[in-house]
Amino acid sequence: MSASAHCGPVLIVDDDPDIRETMAFLLESVGHRVVAAANGADALQRLHEGLAPCLILLDLMMPVMNGWEFLNEQRRDATLSTIPVVILTGAGQPAEQTAVLGVTGYLEKPVHLDTLFSTVGHYCRKAPSEKAVQAGCDVQAGVVRLT
Repeated sequence: MSASAHCGPVLIVDDDPDIRETMAFLLESVGHRVVAAANGADALQRLHEGLAPCLILLDLMMPVMNGWEFLNEQRRDATLSTIPVVILTGAGQPAEQTAVLGVTGYLEKPVHLDTLFSTVGHYCRKAPSEKAVQAGCDVQAGVVRLT
């Protein structure tokens, strides 16, 4: 796990409800908290309302506001620009897209579970308990501080 990993939720941004629900179920089943958004505009609204995810998993091809538009808006906001983004793509050449878009990484659809879990685990701590989640999940060196 990365030293910079924190315990905020994973934000899944994908217009396909089956993908959102399946990824949320899988990540929650191994202890991660998840918030889902159907498009970039919905994701930006949640972020502006105070959502502080440890990672954004971002589809590129979506209605309303696509992934490219979302990334442009995210980069303009200093409070959001530091949130790592991993694109979800089924459109070939993901390594080149990652370089062009300036994102942290990519996951190819269909996503392999081991790759999904290791990618999310690199940026996100699992929520250690329901009490810690409700208290804001202040975890350092394996110790949960409830505030």
